[in-house]
Amino acid sequence: MATTGSRTLQLLSLLQTHRYWPGPELADRLEISVRTLRRDVDRLRELGYPVDASRGVDGGYQLAAGASLPPLVVDDEEAVALAVGLRGAAQSGIAGIEDASVRALAKVVQVMPRRLRARVDALRSATVVGAMRPGPSVDAEVLTAVAQACRDQERLDFVYVDRDGMRSERKVEPYRLVSVGRRWYLVAYDLLRLDWRNFRLDRLDEPRPIGVRFRPRSLPAEDVAEFVRTSLGSVAPRPIEVEAVVIASRSSVEAAVGRWATAETIDEHTTRVRMTADNADWALFGLGAIDAPIESVSPPELAERMRIWGERFARGAGSPIP
Repeated sequence: MATTGSRTLQLLSLLQTHRYWPGPELADRLEISVRTLRRDVDRLRELGYPVDASRGVDGGYQLAAGASLPPLVVDDEEAVALAVGLRGAAQSGIAGIEDASVRALAKVVQVMPRRLRARVDALRSATVVGAMRPGPSVDAEVLTAVAQACRDQERLDFVYVDRDGMRSERKVEPYRLVSVGRRWYLVAYDLLRLDWRNFRLDRLDEPRPIGVRFRPRSLPAEDVAEFVRTSLGSVAPRPIEVEAVVIASRSSVEAAVGRWATAETIDEHTTRVRMTADNADWALFGLGAIDAPIESVSPPELAERMRIWGERFARGAGSPIP
């Protein structure tokens, strides 16, 4: 059995992953009795963590909002995911969150062991940013409120503005947040239309969790991102993975395309560039910004698009087409 100290940390970690835990289920996860669980909860309260308890057959525990933010308990995998996620948030289309993400990232990395910092750097260098241009900005408070409702399986009311500017009240069971085609979407079961819907978060306003929990329904698709793409049809084209070899140093490539691509040194004069773009034209915009000879490029449709561009520019410049 775990020591009292390690068990208390494990209890705190579990309480932070769900809004509400039934007492018997929480005791089973910790492999302790309900009586021992009550003592451990009292120990957390003595340490300053506000833990609410409810009695009865459905009794359980949940962390309450306190006067100050208590320390979070995360394991190695969660710490790495947190740092990588904060890097992405600092470059995201979420309104007003960039500076806060940078400050939080600095605090997280500062207290990380060296081995975890190395993993964060490795993930950063191997991760390709998924869009070549920013999408509509999403209010950070809206994103947070919707994400919490998804996590807590709590029904949500909000005002939605459709593409024609019409406003309507919606009541949903939120399922997942998905980022597709430079936009954030909420996938939810619409309680008024009795069907699954997706909602663009930049068109969603005044989200209000109403305190009613629900048992999640089965989504009529194996993959939630594919469900959004299918429902959007041609509005959300499938992105392409681009790889090119350019005659330029890694530093000059990174200065030109920055966060939109990753650069890998082949030698001091040659760099491999990888990026994800909505379509071939946007990929060519990125490669063109590097302003260097391109030795090779893939996939084949990108090379064909490059040939078409070359013919168009040569014709416009009055030069013979090769």
